[in-house]
Amino acid sequence: MQPSYQLLWNKCLVIIKDIVPEAAFNTWFQPIVPLSYEDKKITIQVPSQFFYEYLEEKYVNVLKMTLYRIFGEGTILNYRVTMGHTQNGATVDYPMENGSLLAVRPAAPVNVTKAPMTPFTRVAPQDLDSQLNTRCTFDNFFEGISNKLARTAGESIANNPGKTPFNPLFLYGPSGVGKTHLCNAIGLRIRELHPEKRVLYVSANLFQIQYTDAVRKNTSNDFLNFYQSLDVLILDDIHEMIGKQQTQNTFFHIFNNLHQLGKQLVLTSDKAPVAMQGMEERLITRLKWGLTAEISRPDIELRKKILRKKIDHEGLVFGEDVFNYIAEHVTENVRDLEGTLVSLIAHSLINNRKIDIALARQVISQTVRIENKQLSIEKILEIVCSYFNIEKDLLQTVSRKREIVQARQITMYLAKKYTASSFSHIGKIVGGKDHATVLHACNTVKDQIEINKTFRSAIEIIENNLKR
Repeated sequence: MQPSYQLLWNKCLVIIKDIVPEAAFNTWFQPIVPLSYEDKKITIQVPSQFFYEYLEEKYVNVLKMTLYRIFGEGTILNYRVTMGHTQNGATVDYPMENGSLLAVRPAAPVNVTKAPMTPFTRVAPQDLDSQLNTRCTFDNFFEGISNKLARTAGESIANNPGKTPFNPLFLYGPSGVGKTHLCNAIGLRIRELHPEKRVLYVSANLFQIQYTDAVRKNTSNDFLNFYQSLDVLILDDIHEMIGKQQTQNTFFHIFNNLHQLGKQLVLTSDKAPVAMQGMEERLITRLKWGLTAEISRPDIELRKKILRKKIDHEGLVFGEDVFNYIAEHVTENVRDLEGTLVSLIAHSLINNRKIDIALARQVISQTVRIENKQLSIEKILEIVCSYFNIEKDLLQTVSRKREIVQARQITMYLAKKYTASSFSHIGKIVGGKDHATVLHACNTVKDQIEINKTFRSAIEIIENNLKR
């Protein structure tokens, strides 16, 4: 007979299943095991520390609402984190920061949330809560073609905030590619190198809430004075200000004041400034004053680097076929890579299954969208280089040797034909070239296909290899 808390937890799962998408429910809630419930405190077991952190970041409000509804107001949620790491299926407890082998990782009571920083108190730099995520450092922000410019600029800013041409630094790109990680890393490095600086990280959403509250309480001057006293302002997801005229107007004045005083601004968005319809033109102009740097989806080499680090961190062991399958199919962002690993761990532990290629295929098909017809630029580059018997690294050089140039141009042509990538993105991946170079390469290859039979045959062979 199931204990009463298990029955109550099952009722929670029924509610949660109606709230979150099915894939998210299967990944993040099904693997949870309720362990005990006493004194209004429920303890649940999760497969890894990352699993715990992800739940706290993404689903704490869902858990809070559901637990209150089923277990009652004031319920406290505890996490117990345990992790299996051996190939033979034996369980080894996951060591946590406090040194114990099986750690009870209590979250704050679910009826208590971290209060947003009050923007009306002037405190010394060392006492100001910068709201930075200490886990997001330069050390664990891996460099690749997709983020090299942004990272290099970020490190330069961290060394000399407000004294580089990169002010503001405007980072943009799709969700999950590392924008928030990088801007937190910049803030942390500044705090380390320049402890006298007043540094603040804030989301555009929280900025909006604080501003609205200040207007309601008639404390707008205090709000402005606080933000204008900062040395470094990091504003995440500025696109959330689109359509909010008064908030944009207030931020415009804060921006002007800080910039004129030589203070550093770092901003992130899911779109470039020119694409931010609904944002005041005068503000867009200022967003473009410094450096606008795109962080695009990670290429396969970067994905492998990140994946290897995550695997080593979790102490996992599985075959190269599984490793390569994940790297080749989970292509959108870093969060998907992390989520896929967590899902593999959960399925392996709960179902007592070895992490093999069959399990990898099953999990990935449930968590990410696989486009069988869509080739990656990296795969095309690999096939072209194999055909010409050329090292892939040579295509990234400035070499003008005929065979290198030809292989590079063919790669660009096929990348444009078989992927949805822009000319700029293809050029960034293949040799760090610009839009015009890729366009010229595509036209050159098209011309050669029409007039050169031998060349046309080579392209056909390569395309057949791509379709295998």
